[in-house]
Amino acid sequence: MAMISVQNLVKERKYPFIFALAILLVSATIFFLYSNNLQSLTFSLGDLQKSNPTASKPSQNATISPDTTQKVDDANDDTKSDDSNDSNSSNDYENNNTTITNIDNNDHNNLLIVDLKIKWVACKGPVAVDYIPCLDNSQAIKELKSRRHMEHRERHCPQPSPRCLVPLPNGYKVPVPWPKSRDMIWYDNVPHPKLVEYKKDQHWVIKKGDFLVFPGGGTQFKDGVTNYINFIEKTLPSIEWGRHTRVILDVGCGVASFGGYLLDRDVITMSFAPKDEHEAQIQFALERGIPATLSVIGTQKLTFPDNAFDLIHCARCRVHWDADGGKPLMELNRILRPGGFFVWSATPVYRDDDRDRNVWNFCLACYEKRQESNPPLCEQQDEKNAPWYVPLSGCLPRLPVDSMGNLVGWPTQWPDRISSKPPSLTTLSDAEEMFIEDTKHWASLVSDVYLDGPAINWSSVRNIMDMNAGYGGFAAALIDLPYWVMNVVPTHTEDTLPIIFDRGLIGIYHDWCESLNTYPRTYDLLHASFLFRNLTQRCDIIDVAVEMDRILRPGGYILVQDTMEMVNKLNSVLRSMQWSTSLYQGQFLVGNKGFWRPK
Repeated sequence: MAMISVQNLVKERKYPFIFALAILLVSATIFFLYSNNLQSLTFSLGDLQKSNPTASKPSQNATISPDTTQKVDDANDDTKSDDSNDSNSSNDYENNNTTITNIDNNDHNNLLIVDLKIKWVACKGPVAVDYIPCLDNSQAIKELKSRRHMEHRERHCPQPSPRCLVPLPNGYKVPVPWPKSRDMIWYDNVPHPKLVEYKKDQHWVIKKGDFLVFPGGGTQFKDGVTNYINFIEKTLPSIEWGRHTRVILDVGCGVASFGGYLLDRDVITMSFAPKDEHEAQIQFALERGIPATLSVIGTQKLTFPDNAFDLIHCARCRVHWDADGGKPLMELNRILRPGGFFVWSATPVYRDDDRDRNVWNFCLACYEKRQESNPPLCEQQDEKNAPWYVPLSGCLPRLPVDSMGNLVGWPTQWPDRISSKPPSLTTLSDAEEMFIEDTKHWASLVSDVYLDGPAINWSSVRNIMDMNAGYGGFAAALIDLPYWVMNVVPTHTEDTLPIIFDRGLIGIYHDWCESLNTYPRTYDLLHASFLFRNLTQRCDIIDVAVEMDRILRPGGYILVQDTMEMVNKLNSVLRSMQWSTSLYQGQFLVGNKGFWRPK
């Protein structure tokens, strides 16, 4: 077989053939680069969710910043509607074909640029600005057979999840910083005047000019909340605020002044109340920078573990503890740590109230009847499941024991409690070592990376949520800084929430495939460590991103560590909502929500 070489072709002066061959090689090279390096394709969103892009070595830190609007004037002009919020339950957005481009440019730090072509729309309806999907499902509430046990205040999530963006109140401003926010907030950020008028004689909240002012009053706080707190400890010295008693629950909290002032005593309070029982009271609390959540003692267990709180407080909270055979009282007993206190207070005027006297006598009788094993003790299998959509039980939980059958004692006194071995930690041989290593890991990551590196203005941060909290190591690493952290343990992961409470921290159970029980614009920073890789097997990352946008304040941040596949998917959705995003050290996605809202 004859071999043809380029040298022979030159000698034979077959230049036309050489020229044609060169053109062919150049064309093939261009086609190859276009197909493999640019990877500019068009496909469906479902294909995007299956993609697993590879990456070249990233640079240290780079930012992608879309244009955003930084001020809010008449934000609702184009979103007012007489429709109910049920219209938000449909996927009211436009999603055309998805274009994905992997740009070989270190300035983008390996973040995949994906144009989802989503035309976002604003949520509609009379309460759109304060829309909470699982609590504002008016159609589901209308269909309830009973409201006797507060069923209309419980969760009724729309299906499918709404894909609209919550508009801003007219005149919304960057929140007043902590600690000034404890005493005053912008009225335009929470423009609800009813509570001001309704509680004007009790000094819950007062409107002064552009501000809502919180003087520390309340139904029980005629001499001020500080005197009330001191009176409780004087009456029961063993409470020992901030040492023996660290984690408490305030039932029917009003505007959460009780919990706000206890922060000065190294006490962290989970304040909760139903939505709209007093207009926007939980929204006031969170805007003030005080831990709070929306919840109700109705027909279902609260989303807290057994034996969680050192003390439960109820100041004229009007809970019917004797309802349904005393199930609300037994729920309180479930979440109160053995040896803890239930402080139920009322002003003298209620001493002769027949309704209150009957409830009090019922509570006493409940304890007296225990001599007759009534109510009964719960079966062991009833105590193992996290309380998520679990009906209230008519039994009393058994005393907590470790894996060896020994009774679990009271946690170490604060502040040693934060780093001591949690009483509920398993007694397996390597459990304590894993806990210690986890604590060291988060302490190092927070001090060396989070606080020192990413483009986060920590001075603007107060309310933080850890979306996948584990042992609470992230919150523990921030304990000496002026932040508080709501630790969320997802319902589909290992149940570590008892350990979080043992450490003197607070948290809740939640399924991130659904909307959270909180108002829009209530957190300054959302943190998530390897949450999405398992979550997206159960629901769409777009729905989770919409919820993150809802609960985060304009100007707030997300800080996410996950696989690059998940980071790229989440980044694409955030970019479509006009967020600024950056990738730090090739693994931490930092997002900054602007003031942009769809018109």
